[in-house]
Amino acid sequence: MSDLIEGFLGKSVEGKKSRLPAKLDFVQSATGLFLGLFMWGHMFFVSTILISKDAMYAVAKFFEGSAFLNEPRPILVSGVVFFVFIVFIVHAAMGMRKLPTSFRQWQVYRTHMKMMKHEDTTLWFIQAVTGFAMFFLGSAHLFLMLTQPGTIDPYGSGDRMLLLWPFYILLLLSVEFHGGIGLYRLCVKWGWFEGSDAKVTRKNLKKVKWAITVFFLALGFLTMAAYFKIGLDHRDNAGERYHPSAMVITHMNVGVKS
Repeated sequence: MSDLIEGFLGKSVEGKKSRLPAKLDFVQSATGLFLGLFMWGHMFFVSTILISKDAMYAVAKFFEGSAFLNEPRPILVSGVVFFVFIVFIVHAAMGMRKLPTSFRQWQVYRTHMKMMKHEDTTLWFIQAVTGFAMFFLGSAHLFLMLTQPGTIDPYGSGDRMLLLWPFYILLLLSVEFHGGIGLYRLCVKWGWFEGSDAKVTRKNLKKVKWAITVFFLALGFLTMAAYFKIGLDHRDNAGERYHPSAMVITHMNVGVKS
């Protein structure tokens, strides 16, 4: 009952100002930080295709438990994706609290943004738009990985990229702009890396933010191009699973001996 009172009045039963908004802000920040760092790690993992197909395959099988199980279990990947999906939904729900809920509110915000011409206000608008796009794009990608974890290998990923490359371009742009701006705003909000001069700190943080965004966009597009080429070369055998070079050589040697 006390939670309901706080929800309607913004005050606790003791008459004090509700702490609920601050708690929800903390949840939003924590889930955003987790997702931002996860996406950086995810980008490094999928970009191992730039090293070789075998390197990407080894990373994929590692997350399926190949290091400690007799044989890889794709269900482990589904478990990780399911957890990330839950965090993603919670973060989206927390973020939606701050979005304008009517055309009039959007109009007021846009007028405010144009009048102020403040970069951080514009960054928030970009973050809001990309966040809205990610709710659909990210959900679709996570659902695909949740239900088809066994297809995560050079050939499977290449087949998907060949078929869905416009989707993945939009997802990459949304993720990198939303995540980069979000992590910058977290640093400002919670005072991370804050120096003696707040303006100088913000300026430096923006430089770092844009450098990181450019780096991950470049890495992302190079990675997408590599998967697209694999999908193009493999299009006549779409659906075939990848076998690492060592396994292929072993089978060839066995065939020769027999």
